[in-house]
Amino acid sequence: MPRLVAIDRPGGPEFVRELQSIWDAGDAAFPVDQRLPGHAKAELCTAMRVGDEVDAGDALVVATSGSTGTPKGVVLTHEAIVASAAATTKRLGVREDDHWLACLPLSHVGGLSVVTRSLLSGTRLTVHSGFDADAVMTSGATLVSLVSTALGRIDPSVFRTIVLGGSRPPADRPANTVTTYGMTETGSGVVYDGRPLDGVDVDIDPVGEIRLRGPMLLRCYRDGVDPRDRDGWFPTGDLGVWLGDGRLHVAGRSSDLIITGGENVWPEAVEAALRTHDAVADVMVRGVADDEWGQLVEAIVVAAPGSEPTLDSLRGHVKEQHPAHMAPKRLRVVDAIPRTALGKPIRTS
Repeated sequence: MPRLVAIDRPGGPEFVRELQSIWDAGDAAFPVDQRLPGHAKAELCTAMRVGDEVDAGDALVVATSGSTGTPKGVVLTHEAIVASAAATTKRLGVREDDHWLACLPLSHVGGLSVVTRSLLSGTRLTVHSGFDADAVMTSGATLVSLVSTALGRIDPSVFRTIVLGGSRPPADRPANTVTTYGMTETGSGVVYDGRPLDGVDVDIDPVGEIRLRGPMLLRCYRDGVDPRDRDGWFPTGDLGVWLGDGRLHVAGRSSDLIITGGENVWPEAVEAALRTHDAVADVMVRGVADDEWGQLVEAIVVAAPGSEPTLDSLRGHVKEQHPAHMAPKRLRVVDAIPRTALGKPIRTS
C-alpha cells in the first residue's frame, strides 16, 4: 500500500533525486520546511500522518502556510501536477533550451511546483537551498519563480521570464514578469496576468468570492475533507471582480476587508498609498476591533532610515489619494513586517 514519505532535506540535487525515488516506489512525498526547529518538524509530520497510507495516484502532500491557524495538508495527485505542469509550460511558452531555477522554499507549492514542472516537462533544472541574490544572478537559468521582495534584490534582465507569486507585485514590475494567482489547493498559480490557464474555470459568486475549478486542484485535505462542492468548485476565500478587458482582479482575502463606520476598506489600497510616503520603508495595514467604529484602520510601519513617521502625516498622505475613512486611525512603528515565506503579510495580531 502506498504511504506518505517525508523529505527532510534542503533544496538541491539530492532533494530532486529523493522526490523521484519516492514516486518511483509508488509513494507520495511530504516536503518538510527546513526553517522549522526539530520539535516543530516532528509535530508537523505527525499532523500530516507521515508514514500512513495514501491513495493510489497521490503524489504530494503540501502544508498550507498556516498563517491563520494550524497548517492543513493539501493532497495533490499525479494527474493534478501533470495538468498544472502542462498548462503552465504552455502559457509560459517554455522552450527546449530553457532552464528553470527553484530558489523559493520547497515546502511551499510556489517553490515545489518549479521542481515538479521541470521533472515532468524534462526542462533543465537548478535547485538552490534558499534565496541568495548573487547565486540567483549567476545561476544561468532563463526562468525563475520569485516573490516581490526577492525581485527587488536582483537585476531582472538576466532572466527571460520571471513568474511572480505570493504578495502583491510592485506597480513598476518589469516587462518580463508574469503575475500569478493561485494557492496550495490549486497546485500553484492558475491565473496568469489575470487570465485563467487552459482548463481552468473561474467564477465570482453573488457575494464576490472567487471560485476555481480545474484538473490541477487538490483531491482533498490530509484529513479526508474535500473543500470542493459537488460541481468541483473550490471557494478561495478571496474577493474579486472582472475588469473591462476580461482579466480577473483579486481585491484581497475576504477576512482582510476592514469595515470601519460602515465603510469598506481594502488594506492593499491603503498600503500602496503609504509606500509612497518618504518616511515609510515598509507597511502593513489591518483592522483592529473598536467599540465606536467597529474596526479601526491600523498602519504598522517600518520607518525609513532617519525618519520618524507620525499618524497625522500618514493620514494626510492617504487622504490625498483616498477618502478620509481609508486613512489610518492608529499607527504602530516596528522593526519588520511579519510575513509568510512567500512574502504575504501576516495581518492577524
